[in-house]
Amino acid sequence: MALLAGGLLAAGSSFGGGIDPSVQARIDAKVKEIQGWASDPVIVKAVAEQNATPPAEFASMTQEKWKNLTVLDPVVRGFTKNGVGTFLKGKKDDVISEAFVSSADGTKVGFLSKTTNWCHKGKPKHEEPLQGKSWQGPVEVDESTGLQQVQVALPIVEGGKPVGSLVVGLSLATLAGQ
Repeated sequence: MALLAGGLLAAGSSFGGGIDPSVQARIDAKVKEIQGWASDPVIVKAVAEQNATPPAEFASMTQEKWKNLTVLDPVVRGFTKNGVGTFLKGKKDDVISEAFVSSADGTKVGFLSKTTNWCHKGKPKHEEPLQGKSWQGPVEVDESTGLQQVQVALPIVEGGKPVGSLVVGLSLATLAGQ
């Protein structure tokens, strides 16, 4: 366990400053791969459709209601089994600890597994992509997965305009071991 913890700290942590340059290079390479996901027609179409016609049941969803839903709830399962959730499952590998897509208003379109938050509006991981920029967060232990990771976020673009965000958590333990 000490070796694992030491490797993670070498990979970067909020305690020790930045991410090791070799791990950052692996993150950058993974981001290039993920950029293709953000422009895939399955994701772009689903985000555009939700932006145009948000499901009526989303209007009453709050963070408190979301927090109380189990992973087996039909609402939650719908996000893992829709086109976006299926697409993300097909792309998952050992480096990916989580992935989710949000529409312009920050609400979920699809994901690999239930996210901690229902809406990411107002958070840099969503707002930066809506400005057309990519974003990389700090090293963190993700609440929903329990893994030490770094999140990256990319814009989902339709017709040259950002319309949503794709956030992907990257496992530092896996990246450090490559």
